Amino acid sequence: MRLLQWIAAFLVVSGASAALPPLGAVDQLAEDYFARRLMPPFPQRLTMEEGLQVQRDFVKLLQPRLGRPVGYKVGLVTREMQKRWAIDQPVRGVLLEKMILPNKASVRPDFGVNPLLEADLIVTVKDKGINKAGTPIEVLRHLKDVVAFIELPDVLMGTNAATDGAALAAVNVGARLGVVGSRVPVRANAKFLDALASMTVVLTDEAGLEMGRGQGRAILDHPLNAVLWLIEDLNLAGETLEPGDMLSLGSIRMMPLPPAKSVTVTYDGLPGGPIKVTVNIKS
Repeated sequence: MRLLQWIAAFLVVSGASAALPPLGAVDQLAEDYFARRLMPPFPQRLTMEEGLQVQRDFVKLLQPRLGRPVGYKVGLVTREMQKRWAIDQPVRGVLLEKMILPNKASVRPDFGVNPLLEADLIVTVKDKGINKAGTPIEVLRHLKDVVAFIELPDVLMGTNAATDGAALAAVNVGARLGVVGSRVPVRANAKFLDALASMTVVLTDEAGLEMGRGQGRAILDHPLNAVLWLIEDLNLAGETLEPGDMLSLGSIRMMPLPPAKSVTVTYDGLPGGPIKVTVNIKS
């Protein structure tokens, strides 16, 4: 029934570009999000421009309960994930204030529709000069620190032929929750730059048993390539990064939320590190 309502809503949109859902349909997305209910796939494909417009409307509806925007997340940072979502580039979403939880926060195992856990990474913006950066080392000069981050995203939509990168962008790239841990100040030199790519990232459970690992270069061959992509993508939309913005750079290792009491992610190899972050999972 709800899918039929979506289709009916789309049919009332006039003009040649009928892919954009009306505001009432976006209201339904927000209701589904807060109810932790699976959203129906879009009845037809969106362009990326349309997907980002839906995202803007969707995020506005989330803000009264989840607070102001505090940064961005970059998704689909591997070729494999881009192929799965029928796109040849990353996608971006918006992080809201109440999505961000402190180190060792507790979450319910049913915090989302289909909860995931990602060993991620956050960098924070130091100044507006970052918007003119054209290389990873130039990005580094305009960052404040690197933060251990477990993202807890959500698979919000069922899959069908119309579920692709633009649809993922429309639902804010599944942003739901994330836990921030310890941090190290950025050192704008070649050693720190190399360490971001070569650092080892290990996930362990409450007993210290390893659950997975990866390296920083899993993110677009270097984590700061995600920042460069984000700068360019925002520029195309007439937007810029601001001092204090938190940038979630993408998944180094992703898995369904595990049946563990806690998960700790350790980032080893950064000058001034290691850094760690832990999330507790309520039984």
